[in-house]
Amino acid sequence: MSVRLPRTFPLPTVALEDAVANQFRLMECVARHFEGQQLFEADAGIVPGLGRPRTTARVEAVLAEFFGAPAAALVQGAGTGAIRAALGAVLSAGDPLLVHRAPVYRTTGTALRGLGVAPVEADFDDRAALDRALSSGRFRWAFVQHTRQRAADSHDPGEVLAACRAAGVRTIVDDNYAVFRVPECGVELGADASCFSLFKLHGPEGVGAVVGARDLVERVHDDNYSGGGQVQGHQALDALRALSHVPVMWAVQSRTGAEVAERLAAGEVPGVAEVRIANVQDRCLLLRLDRPVARAVPAAAARYGAAPYPVGANSRYEIAPLFYRMSRSALEDAPELADWTVRINPMRAGADLVIDILRRALRDLGDISGAGSPAGTAAVHGPGLVSSPAPGAGAGAPRAANGACSFRDLGNGG
Repeated sequence: MSVRLPRTFPLPTVALEDAVANQFRLMECVARHFEGQQLFEADAGIVPGLGRPRTTARVEAVLAEFFGAPAAALVQGAGTGAIRAALGAVLSAGDPLLVHRAPVYRTTGTALRGLGVAPVEADFDDRAALDRALSSGRFRWAFVQHTRQRAADSHDPGEVLAACRAAGVRTIVDDNYAVFRVPECGVELGADASCFSLFKLHGPEGVGAVVGARDLVERVHDDNYSGGGQVQGHQALDALRALSHVPVMWAVQSRTGAEVAERLAAGEVPGVAEVRIANVQDRCLLLRLDRPVARAVPAAAARYGAAPYPVGANSRYEIAPLFYRMSRSALEDAPELADWTVRINPMRAGADLVIDILRRALRDLGDISGAGSPAGTAAVHGPGLVSSPAPGAGAGAPRAANGACSFRDLGNGG
């Protein structure tokens, strides 16, 4: 059987102790911009002089300070709305925009088409190709998706942003699935703007954020002059309350995913041939099965409590472990994986529950014998579950304890 998972290069995660520190630092920012009773009050409408609710402006100030940025804007339309607002603030129809040579996230593609910009691809995994594009003098702006567009992407987003900055090219980063999950988001790495969904951070439906350079954010505010387009005060407060627990929640989720990967690599669940930790789009586990039954796994796992599809991929609605197909953009890059590969995100669950659901789902699908005896044993090749640094990262680059790995096949399930 020739189908194999690609080698992956997971982004670094935030240790639990650092996540606690981030939570505390966020609350320090809140205290500097809110008086106590204001956390229980929320206004609405276009306040003269602000053009938005006072409460919304205070939450924006908290986000700007926390991420070390000059300004922030809350927008409707979640992460896609934030990307559209940021790109629309600085680009006109026909303007070239440097992007990674990879399948684009589908809603981002829709936004690019709607704005009429002209995406020009360069392979960000190939530093020479990136440098050639940047030295052409053709681009004022580049767009970088922080998480991986292809499962095998290996570039360091910080290095890409630094190269753009050195060439005088400004950058907008899609930080969906990255904010609070990685040690530094795009704007903290030097980008001109980070765009992300607060719905994916347990906030209310439809709220997004653009955090970054003052000129860009002011244009976003100017463009969003309609009262109906504002994020109202109660929505902004709801998002802020949710953010207060997200750093620790995501650190625990990352740690749980690493434990599940280790246990599956040890052969705990027969029928699993390969395991990868990957950022496609959210940080998750990719499991290649030893039989082509991946499309049936979500429904089988749902019978035992798993979620068979996402709502917002880490939204407030998602508490059960998610058993799902690979993302459309990932499958566009590697369609042969569709029948063999399952994506799993632990969400709020522990490793025991995730593994139990997987074992029972595969048993129902006949991937292992009725007695549950394993058909083989997983073997780790190389350093085990240790991430490979992106090319060019250097010997001093941080290494996560839950990254790229290579396993031999488990064999047939019998």
